[in-house]
Amino acid sequence: MPFIEVKDIVKMYHDPKRGKNLLALDHVDLTVEKNEFLCLLGPSGCGKSTLLNMIAGFEKQTSGTILMNDKEVTGPGADRGMVFQQPTLMPWLPVWENVSFHLKLKGVGKKERREKAQEFIDMVGLKGFENHYPYELSGGMNQRVGIARALLLNPSVILMDEPFAALDAQTKMDMQEELVRIWQFHKVTVIFVTHSVEEALILGTKVAVMTHRPGKIRELLSIHLPRPRDVTSHLFNEYKRDILGYIREESKLAKAT
Repeated sequence: MPFIEVKDIVKMYHDPKRGKNLLALDHVDLTVEKNEFLCLLGPSGCGKSTLLNMIAGFEKQTSGTILMNDKEVTGPGADRGMVFQQPTLMPWLPVWENVSFHLKLKGVGKKERREKAQEFIDMVGLKGFENHYPYELSGGMNQRVGIARALLLNPSVILMDEPFAALDAQTKMDMQEELVRIWQFHKVTVIFVTHSVEEALILGTKVAVMTHRPGKIRELLSIHLPRPRDVTSHLFNEYKRDILGYIREESKLAKAT
């Protein structure tokens, strides 16, 4: 039985300015296995983030069902951790308090919160920055804080919405390597939204290529590449050529409609 099942999902938005409905997702079916690293890839506006938000429970589908562990997703839950494009940290709190904030909401004492936070601060490579504030950190370091916060929830799934899109090339490569290391160590399922074919191939065990709007799953590819991934290898570039071909076809179809 799949760990996550997306079954016949349709999402319709009402566009008041044009006075009609907009079909964003059109009968999407997708399965995700436990401990898989699935990358959702597709053109802008195809519904990648919308689908991710539905799995998170932040957004409701018009029709269809999303199941996790054979239970319907009806809202947010601690079994799903979310990492956004911007880390949405609280600027008035130091790193360790940002990481452990949800424990404070549960009434957990300061000493226990700090000990628990430290475990995940160390895991994401931020030892020594526990008392720094977000404005004192780089963009990549703030994303590490966001990842540590999501991991501390001990979720079954981490959902990531283009978390490295705003980072420079070197920091992005460092964060990709760090994320793979954490995923391998923590044995968690990851669903990762990206626009980058190369990023999807560096990270994913599977890549779901979506169509132009209304979004559907066009291709679901298993990526059989050794880690660390060599972006110059023949097989890596074969995958890349195939996926770019699908995306170019979708771009032509989008322009023709």
